[in-house]
Amino acid sequence: MIIVLAGTSDARQLALEIQQAGYNVMATVVTEHAAEQLQHAGLSVHLGRLTAEQLTKLIYMKQAKAVVDASHPFAEEASKNAIKAANDANVPYIRYERKSVPVDYERVTFVDSYEEAAELAATKKGVVMLTTGSKTLHIFAKKLLHLPDVRIIARMLPRKDNMEKCEELKFPQENIVAMQGPFTQELDTALFRHFGVTLLVTKESGKVGFVDEKIAAAEELGIETIVIRRPTIQYDTIYSEFSDVVAALRQRVPLLINQ
Repeated sequence: MIIVLAGTSDARQLALEIQQAGYNVMATVVTEHAAEQLQHAGLSVHLGRLTAEQLTKLIYMKQAKAVVDASHPFAEEASKNAIKAANDANVPYIRYERKSVPVDYERVTFVDSYEEAAELAATKKGVVMLTTGSKTLHIFAKKLLHLPDVRIIARMLPRKDNMEKCEELKFPQENIVAMQGPFTQELDTALFRHFGVTLLVTKESGKVGFVDEKIAAAEELGIETIVIRRPTIQYDTIYSEFSDVVAALRQRVPLLINQ
């Protein structure tokens, strides 16, 4: 058994590839939608966030031979928990992370945190579109919602908990875009035009996260962009290709019956 932290769409595809390589796989996810997708594809699934201790227990319970951490590039806590759990259970830890996208545009500013992004956005006037998710929405709400010359458009997944958070933070309904990606550059351009966006705030989520499409659309319209860099975690080894992850597994976990 291999436990895969499958926090993104490409991570879920990786879990399927590991299974196709001959390993039994249990994928851990945090949304019912992701769980349904993987169960439909024939994978065993654990639904819900796991502490390091809970993941360690799961490793022992399932007699897992390795942990593949394919959580989102910004899921810092999940990665730290996976590293600790793998060490505590004495099984190999393998990190998969989607490639970064090289950005070479005139109107892009990089920052190191959500707080820094919110501080910078607060110095601007106009329409700010956030594509940073709901988890850190409160940071931007605190800094920006009360400003008379700033309108915040929050784009996020169409989930009940996200809408409840927007209501709790007193986001006007007309300032919420609840959509499931992927988003093409053409769609991003249309949304930016529709809302009259003057500033885009996004994360360096990588090619699969379509960050380059967002920035290209902003550049096309002359919109300034703030990009939040990925958190820095020291991984012993990190892979960005599915084939490399499978090769690393085969090296560390010989393929046996009922692995």
